[in-house]
Amino acid sequence: MIQIILAVLFVVFGIFLKQTNHPGFRGSKKFWKMFVILGGVILLSRLVSYFLHPL
Repeated sequence: MIQIILAVLFVVFGIFLKQTNHPGFRGSKKFWKMFVILGGVILLSRLVSYFLHPL
């Protein structure tokens, strides 16, 4: 369950990096795609794992 929450946080943080104009995040804006892709892959793999191997 924690992996799903962490994956959603990665996606949300990536979208936040893309949308923000705060000067403190100026150096990290180029990583927004990495966070969105990483969060999406983790979320997708965890959901597939839950459906293939239910408890």
